[in-house]
Amino acid sequence: MTTTAEPVTRPPAGAPDLSRRALSLRRRLTNRIFLGLFVVAVFVAVVPLGLVVWSVLSRGGGVISWEFLTADIPNSFRRPGGGVGPAIIGTLLITGMAALMAIPLGVLGAIYLNEYGKQRPLARLIRMMADIMTGVPSIVMGLFIYSTWVLLFETRSGFAGALALACLMLPVIIRSTEEMLRLVPDELRQASLALGARKWRTTVTVVLPAAISGITSGILLAIARAAGETAPIVFVVGITASTNWSLFDGENTALPAQIFRNASQVFEPAQERAWGSALTLIVIVLVFTIIARIIANRFAIKER
Repeated sequence: MTTTAEPVTRPPAGAPDLSRRALSLRRRLTNRIFLGLFVVAVFVAVVPLGLVVWSVLSRGGGVISWEFLTADIPNSFRRPGGGVGPAIIGTLLITGMAALMAIPLGVLGAIYLNEYGKQRPLARLIRMMADIMTGVPSIVMGLFIYSTWVLLFETRSGFAGALALACLMLPVIIRSTEEMLRLVPDELRQASLALGARKWRTTVTVVLPAAISGITSGILLAIARAAGETAPIVFVVGITASTNWSLFDGENTALPAQIFRNASQVFEPAQERAWGSALTLIVIVLVFTIIARIIANRFAIKER
């Protein structure tokens, strides 16, 4: 059985040769140098992240158990055992309430800025305030909620912590969502409007589904930042050793606060609880990130 070799494709006579071998030596060397720099940059970024993940897994993995995830917080740092059950519930409640407040406001605000406000004075003012709020330290936001909410009602609560986290999440969601909406081609909007759809319907059924993946990434980034904040929780939420299912009645606690309190102690049981709490927080953020990604992908495919 004979095989015929495939003919070598050559450029037509007079046409420039665009293959890699036609490049000059200087350009090929420049390409290889920058490719090597990109690889080194990725390696430099991945190595610290890998070391952090390995440290948390190696030191917190042995602490994780069902009892650790459900038991109450011990009153003494020296006492071994105990768990972070109240802190897990408090983290889910506080971060969930913050997300319920910040996500709708942030997405609607971004829609106004990109689809309606454009370069109007109010839109420029909102963008400037969002940029300023993005750079505000979390402890300043905690002090703001403490002076405007906690002192007013004379009580610390989980809702006060949710307000502080929502204020931190809001500018991130606004700016990231607006950038994703800008990437949607105007041709899609014009085609929908040409078919007779109103602007609000075009935004809901065409623009948002096209940008849902990037919007989800920005929301997850904001939630991950809020879930790991410690200063606002310490200021406005308080501390408790038992589970509190109410966001409005009594003090509460969260995993970042427990990590801070236990990691600052010299006792071995407290250190173990701190590493276990850190691993638990990472796993919670990872699980919700995966779930949100799956939902966003299904939603985007369905709408398209």
